[in-house]
Amino acid sequence: MREAGHEVAAGEMGENVTTRGVDLLGLPVGTLLRLGDAAVVEVTGLRNPCAQIDNFQPGLLKRVVHRDEAGNLVRLAGIMGVVREGGEIRPGDEISVELPPEPHRPLDRV
Repeated sequence: MREAGHEVAAGEMGENVTTRGVDLLGLPVGTLLRLGDAAVVEVTGLRNPCAQIDNFQPGLLKRVVHRDEAGNLVRLAGIMGVVREGGEIRPGDEISVELPPEPHRPLDRV
């Protein structure tokens, strides 16, 4: 986003957890994310950004939802999940990824 002129800090787009180094958009439905020592979040789908994002920064919606060269809709606004086990998480905590049994279902908007 920065290259396109949008400065967005962690939490400014409504996310509860900001990650680094995990291909969230490539995870299948049902993936478990283990955050820190105790918290577990089950991945349920793609976040479906709306026009309110442009109220935050004009033009941002076009950056997080667009079509690729083949005409496929691409969403870059993150994922949704359900907390399966609560627990305190802190900046810098490890995140481990536990894939569900195959066949994997790709994420879709929820």
